Amino acid sequence: MTASATDDRDAGLAAQYEAYPYPERNPQDETRRLFIGSPSHLREVDYWVFGAQRPRSKPMRVLVAGCGTGDGAIMLATQLARADRPAEVVCLDRSTKALSIAQARAETRKLDNIRFVEGSLNELDALELGLFDYIDCCGVLHHLPNPAAALQTLERHLTPGGGMGLMVYAPFGRTGVYMLQDALEKLAPLTQSPEERLDVARRVMRTLPATAWLRQNGNFGDHLSGGDAGLYDLLLNPRDRAYTITDFLALLDQAGLEPAALMEPARYDPTLFLPDPRLRARLATLPWQEQAAIAEDLAGNMATHVAYVVRKHAGLTKPDPLDPNAVPIMREIPGAELAKQMTPDNMLPFPFGTLVVPIPLPPQARGILPLIDGERTVGELTAILATRGVNAEKFRHVWQESFHILERLNRVLLRSPA
Repeated sequence: MTASATDDRDAGLAAQYEAYPYPERNPQDETRRLFIGSPSHLREVDYWVFGAQRPRSKPMRVLVAGCGTGDGAIMLATQLARADRPAEVVCLDRSTKALSIAQARAETRKLDNIRFVEGSLNELDALELGLFDYIDCCGVLHHLPNPAAALQTLERHLTPGGGMGLMVYAPFGRTGVYMLQDALEKLAPLTQSPEERLDVARRVMRTLPATAWLRQNGNFGDHLSGGDAGLYDLLLNPRDRAYTITDFLALLDQAGLEPAALMEPARYDPTLFLPDPRLRARLATLPWQEQAAIAEDLAGNMATHVAYVVRKHAGLTKPDPLDPNAVPIMREIPGAELAKQMTPDNMLPFPFGTLVVPIPLPPQARGILPLIDGERTVGELTAILATRGVNAEKFRHVWQESFHILERLNRVLLRSPA
């Protein structure tokens, strides 16, 4: 691609987010709801990036690199404020309009732990913002002219022991998108204004053939119901690259990074939908990277890859869930609610996007889950279960199995120390 073509795409991208900041948000809605997701959920960051070892009282510097209208930044800043955690969340974006919406959302919530910087991720060094314990870069890298260079820049701005939360698009779950993008770029070239291009896209969508692959794809609720900004971002984005999990891992490696966790870890385990013993035996001989690639190939519905990453060979030690002083904590859904979702045969129907997989749990998990309140230790859970006829050895076995399963589903984690 020539430099002029790259510049045209970059100009088109800048024009897009001024005309249609994404995602489309009304700051007044902050009075009634908080968007929750991954990456950058505080409990996830504490666990997957810092191994539940970083004291909650230790100040945290956060960079949201490409904050858009602010979903991730507002979520994390709100969670930090609610937990009375000392922190500064720096929101960086080059779109004046998108930043103004994010700032208005923060003002509605009266957040004083967040600040906004207008600028490009590609010019991060020149902004002299310092180092950060955690960096969020969600839905940004795949729109940049040189994602590898940008990721390397972010890596240089991590403190020792720091990490990132990343999201990039994945190809198979976006089946149909790139076909339509190609057609629309011919019908509505980048030289047209964003308003003209959007008008063309609307007209095409009104009579899109029933055989178009996009019609068969159920992964785009937010984009297709997210107003003009959602439609534009899905079908008219001037630069939009998707990564298989293999490509994504190679990108991380190039930047000196490795995944602490893919979200959810179990999503990348093909044994969940390959019960055949011979197939499982074959899978067991393969490296985890190949297993993850097989899971993506077979599932076919991964539209994004979300990961928490750290520097290669960082030596992050996962906490011991059997430690009597460890404190299990529900990621979001209360334990009692999760227990209610279990079927009579002790299966937990779990949605990996549009794919629902039954996950077997020990029967005793139904009684343990409601006891997890983010305060009780594993030792205290052991004592409670002893009064119900589950001795310490039995509890240890059941808890180890339950935690292993629910951790990989990103539903039960461990709390960081005070």
